[in-house]
Parts: sequence; C-alpha cells; structure tokens
Amino acid sequence: MTDWTPYTDRARTWFEALRDDICAEFESIEREAGSDAAFQYTPWNREEEGNPDPGGGVQGLMKGKVFEKVGVNVSTVRGSFAKEFAGSINGASAENPGFVATGISLVAHMANPHVPAVHMNTRFLTTTKAWFGGGADLNPPLPYDEDTAQFHDAMRAACEPHNATYYERYSKWAEEYFYIPHRKVHRGVGGLFCDHLECPDDAAWERNFAFIQDIGKQFLSVFPAIVRKRMHSAFTPEDEAQMFEYRGRYAEFNLVYDRGTIFGLKTGGNIDAILMSLPPRATWS
Repeated sequence: MTDWTPYTDRARTWFEALRDDICAEFESIEREAGSDAAFQYTPWNREEEGNPDPGGGVQGLMKGKVFEKVGVNVSTVRGSFAKEFAGSINGASAENPGFVATGISLVAHMANPHVPAVHMNTRFLTTTKAWFGGGADLNPPLPYDEDTAQFHDAMRAACEPHNATYYERYSKWAEEYFYIPHRKVHRGVGGLFCDHLECPDDAAWERNFAFIQDIGKQFLSVFPAIVRKRMHSAFTPEDEAQMFEYRGRYAEFNLVYDRGTIFGLKTGGNIDAILMSLPPRATWS
C-alpha cells in the first residue's frame, strides 16, 4: 500500500488553506447581499477493509441568497484501487493498486442566472508515480463575453510565470474535456484543465506545486469579482428557465464523464461530497 509522504501533507495543508480563504470570501458576498448564510462543515471518514488508515475529508456546503448551492470539499485518502479500475490511473496497475490522494473540489450553482456557475478542482496523487492535476472552468447559463475574457485572463496569469505553453495547452484541454458528446455542446466557456503533471524529483514537485497554487490564487481573485458584478442583475422567468435547462446539461456531464466523480465513486469516497456538484434544481425538456 502506498504511504503518506511529506508531499501529501504539504499539498493537503495548501488545499485546506485555500478552502478556508474561498469559503470566507463567499460568506462575505452573502453578507453583502443581506444574507447570514454560512458554510456547514461535515467531516467524514473513509472505510476500506484491511486498511487501518484510509483517511477521509470534510464537506463544506452553503445555501444562501447569492449561492443557491455551493460545495467546497477537501479530502485526503489512502488505499488500493479495485483491480479492474487500477489500470486506468496513472502509475497504478492490478499488480500495484495502491494510492494516496489529496485535493480540493468546488462547485457553485448560483441563484441569479446572470451569475455563472463555476467548478474548480486541484489535486495531488501518488501511486508508483506522483503527479498534480486539476483546473477551473466557468459555466454561465447566460454567457457574457466580458466575463469569459476576465476568467480566461486570470487563468492565463496562473500559467505564464511557469511555462509559456501552459495556457494554450491547458485551455485547449479544458475545451476538449468539458464537452458533452451526446449533446454535441460544451459544458461551459472553458478555463484550464491539466492532469499528470508528474513529479519525478523534488525540483519538479516544487515547480508543479507552485503552478497548482497559482490556479487556486487566480480563481480566488477572479470569480468573486465576477459574482459581485452580476449578482444584483434583474432576471426574467425565461432567464431562470434557461439556467435550469443548462444545469441539466451540467448534471449529465458530471454523472457520465467527469473524472473526479468516477474516481470518488470507485474509491469509496463520501457519496454526498462526491455528488455535491449536482445542481439543487434542474430541468429536462
């Protein structure tokens, strides 16, 4: 079985600190809107037969005036993949199914259809290899070119200090990944998606960790700014109907294609935390 490492501890500490900063900012937005909504935190422990230290996590959930439903989860887990699933994970196999994983996952569904929904996830995994992955993407029911450009500028700013090719490469990956083949539409307006940023030595780990941190920092800078810009916009029943239909598409992607959902379900994670990405209300025509 794969062991905990100081790398796992450092990544976990960052993900927990980022969660605390994000949740404080989201609660501040609720107060600005005249709401006293706050995050409710529910710890959970993973169980795996024969594993004395499988880890667990904390689910943070808030339902408010601006954020109809927002979840911010951090988990750190250790165990063995099922043999039929292990081969699909970088560095794992039926012969070497052990893993350690830590990460933050955030999904916000907004009450006002002019405010975009958003997803952000960053993670660090160790199998026979060690690597980072994740990103952030904007999901507006009613897209504004200005908001899309603002979000992408922030993601570009996360990339540029680290590698001149990252933004082009990982924004394209997000465009390809967040696509719903059976609908032939994209889930949102993109952002960044990366995976398997491998860390074969200390220097590579530090470089990749710095990049992952910058994704979180830029997300915290840009998304609250977009929320504050749109959260008082008037909307019509038709706007809300479009939001509910869009949420149906979002749910379809997350249940059928999303890697994080599949990973959580295949590794015995907390079901409520895994499915917190689903919208509170949605429609299908």
